[in-house]
Amino acid sequence: MKRFYFTFLVAFLSGSISLIAQQKEVPYVILISFDGFRYDYVKNFNPPNFKAFIQNGSQAEALIPSFPSKTFPNHYTLVTGLTPGNHGLVDNGFYDRARHATYEMKDKAKVADPYYYGGVSLWELAKQNGMKSASYFWVGSELTDEKRRPDYYYEFDDKLNPRKRIDQTVAWLKLPEKERPHLITLYFSFPDHEGHMFGPKSLEAKDAVLRADSLLGDLMKGLQSVKFPVNVVIVSDHGMRELTAKPETFIFMDELITKKDTAITIVDGGTQQHIYVTNKKKRDSLYSYLKASEKYFKVYKKEDFPDRWKYKVDRAGEILLEADTSHYFSSAPRERFLKTLKMRGSFGVHGYDPDAIKDVRGIFYAQGPNVKKGITLPPFQNIHVFPFIAEILGLPLPPIDGKQEVLQKIYQN
Repeated sequence: MKRFYFTFLVAFLSGSISLIAQQKEVPYVILISFDGFRYDYVKNFNPPNFKAFIQNGSQAEALIPSFPSKTFPNHYTLVTGLTPGNHGLVDNGFYDRARHATYEMKDKAKVADPYYYGGVSLWELAKQNGMKSASYFWVGSELTDEKRRPDYYYEFDDKLNPRKRIDQTVAWLKLPEKERPHLITLYFSFPDHEGHMFGPKSLEAKDAVLRADSLLGDLMKGLQSVKFPVNVVIVSDHGMRELTAKPETFIFMDELITKKDTAITIVDGGTQQHIYVTNKKKRDSLYSYLKASEKYFKVYKKEDFPDRWKYKVDRAGEILLEADTSHYFSSAPRERFLKTLKMRGSFGVHGYDPDAIKDVRGIFYAQGPNVKKGITLPPFQNIHVFPFIAEILGLPLPPIDGKQEVLQKIYQN
């Protein structure tokens, strides 16, 4: 009888320890971005795999980008929980006074330089807490400081077959447990390109969405071969606004400000123009002149930026020109630009204030063991994605702008 009780006790304790271990097992999260995927593309283009994904999980009516609604600032916001003004990437391009240098997303050395990137990314947070992470392209994933980048990463090369990213994601999840990343970020550059070139309502944009849909189907099928459940979160950095390709749409900067004045630095953001002027007297004079010329755009002094932007920071210009939502700035001279302009009817842009225009809003869809089903959240700011993912992974939150409670309704332990 004693032997029976001993055997029973061992079996009971073994089962209890196994149950506790299962309860404490760290979940897995794949964060996917489809660049420029507008909030209404699923409704407009009817992609079947996206619809099935949403049906099996939860969604938001829209994901609201941070200002400005550009690719680099918002991708880094998604993995830091900070607004662009607080993490440092205030636009796709900006001037840094301390270095007397302009950051540009096409400059690989600057893109990989940790100096420009503030905050604590999800990969860095994972590393600080002994968790492995991986990234197949994402803003901030290629930093030269090893402590601040994922354990596994690839340098950006958009010519690679997108399906290789799906295959590698599944392969990462099949690594031995000690080598396996619990956080994977995955980036695709479409349907942004097609939306820019042909407009968000075009057949080309629809084809790009369906291409994204096919990749999503491949990923979900691939995850069926993984022996544990995985949370998948799908986002985009921004949406897309349709404009008409005609001369009247464009505001030509050389007709407003001469480039010969070396005391002024201008960084072209398309929907915004950052104007850096260190001399206050010159700044006030230039502001007054631009204010008198204000047509199809709005002129701001930095101290007058809307508080919601959280943008009164050193890397933003002393003066900001913001195009209205039917116009776009050109830094090229009028005649030269119009010779190259293809009058094909429509094209797409983003960067506008997402509080002012719904078209530049993106997507949030999620499903998995830690996501409740059947819930639709109202539109929310993208700063709140970071704390949601951190909570799933059991990671402590650093100081951020995002709030955990915003997505608490769809979280399940």
